Amino acid sequence: MRRASLAGLLATAVALGVAELAAGALGARSLVVAIGDAVIDRTPGWLERFAVATLGTADKPVLLVGILVVSALVGAALGRLARTRLALASAGLVAFGALGVAAALTDARTDPAAAVAVAGVGAVAGVAALVLLTRAAAPAGPARSVDTDPTLFARRRFLALASASAAVGVLGAAGGRLLASPRVERLRETIALPRPTATAVPLAPGAGLAVDGLTPLRVPNGEFYRIDTALLVPEVDPQDWSLEVRGLVDRPFTLTYDELLELSTVESDVTLACVSNEVGGGLVGNARWQGVPLRDLLERAGVQPAATQVIGRSVDGFTAGFPVELGLRQGSGPGDVGALVAVGMNGEPLPQRHGFPARLVVPGLYGYVSATKWLSAIELTTFDERGYWIPRGWSREGPVKTQARIDVPRRGTVAPGRQPVAGVAWAPSRGIERVEVRVDDGPWQEARLSDSLGVDAWRQWVWEWDATPGAHTLTVRATDGTGEVQTPRVAPPAPNGASGHHTVQVVVS
Repeated sequence: MRRASLAGLLATAVALGVAELAAGALGARSLVVAIGDAVIDRTPGWLERFAVATLGTADKPVLLVGILVVSALVGAALGRLARTRLALASAGLVAFGALGVAAALTDARTDPAAAVAVAGVGAVAGVAALVLLTRAAAPAGPARSVDTDPTLFARRRFLALASASAAVGVLGAAGGRLLASPRVERLRETIALPRPTATAVPLAPGAGLAVDGLTPLRVPNGEFYRIDTALLVPEVDPQDWSLEVRGLVDRPFTLTYDELLELSTVESDVTLACVSNEVGGGLVGNARWQGVPLRDLLERAGVQPAATQVIGRSVDGFTAGFPVELGLRQGSGPGDVGALVAVGMNGEPLPQRHGFPARLVVPGLYGYVSATKWLSAIELTTFDERGYWIPRGWSREGPVKTQARIDVPRRGTVAPGRQPVAGVAWAPSRGIERVEVRVDDGPWQEARLSDSLGVDAWRQWVWEWDATPGAHTLTVRATDGTGEVQTPRVAPPAPNGASGHHTVQVVVS
């Protein structure tokens, strides 16, 4: 029975590995990823919120592992079935591949012929492995000579086939990813961004606060948080990509990537935040974005009076919508340039994981209603159309709430005496005017702020604390550029963003 289960599991591994290799070679979608994307799209909103809150950025790797575990269990069951009904078990393996095709076909990016070819190659390889492994796992016959141990021979044959099957599964999957990944990244690395016509507020030497453990004013691309619905980062070839501006407009048009780069671009520091971010959480970051003002594209298209919403559509089917007024808003100058169709991040073309070749950046809104990555279309609609997250229980509009976070010290023990308490505060589109810190139930003390990079960017802050022995609670609050003080009212992330003051407990000894 153990051999039969292992035979089915390994046959499934062969099918998946060969299918991944075929997908990479053909430039087709991974069937495993297609199933995962289908699961994400059909997951109830409450479960999605729980997954993000519990797992954070690990939610997608956990889902992938879950799919592989389920596949292994199905394979083991088919292996046991194959001991007595090999044809039926083989048909089950083919049906498993058909499930992947069905999932892939729910995505508009899928080439049906390629999906069928990938599943077909994987199924043929898997069935062949199942037949060979099942026969090798069968009980050995009687000895034909005194020098032959049929049991030992059968065991060795099964182990050899099992090892080969495992190697095919692992190497096929790895080869598929290697074939799929490098090409777009190599193209991205050859792109030279145009010089922006309006530059961001310069980051002068010493503009940031020098405190160990404090988050930098601009978060490096590799450390910037990533939250989206894509199980794996879409591989979008800029040579094949285009951006369509359509819907309730007088003059719809389409731009290639090269045409988009030929337009006037601006750059600005903008802090983006995920609505799932808990108070004091890390799903927020500031970067210098370069892009074409969305206002320019909308004016070129001629927005009709009936349009009330701008919908960003991603190549993977994700949608996010926000009021037309925010798309048409004219920025006031450096540090406030309005919404962008961004092509650059921190001085380089958008990283793939952050939306290459283009994405939307809308200051002041949580990403779930604005930050469409891997942008394929900008559509002018009414609010009768709802973006991806709205039917899943999140608010239709998502302005970012004023927040302050303590980075230093973290929970733990600190030495008595002069100690820095430091962090970041943000209120995109309004700016940060003041940050205050309180020890236990004492008075609020004003912190020192870093230079401002504009109303859309966060600011660092630091307050020097004369730490006295004992257990203490540090609390921080911010005041935005309009003079409104951050609310102490505690609220969870759902449905429109967490609120409350960030606190840290420390022991001074």
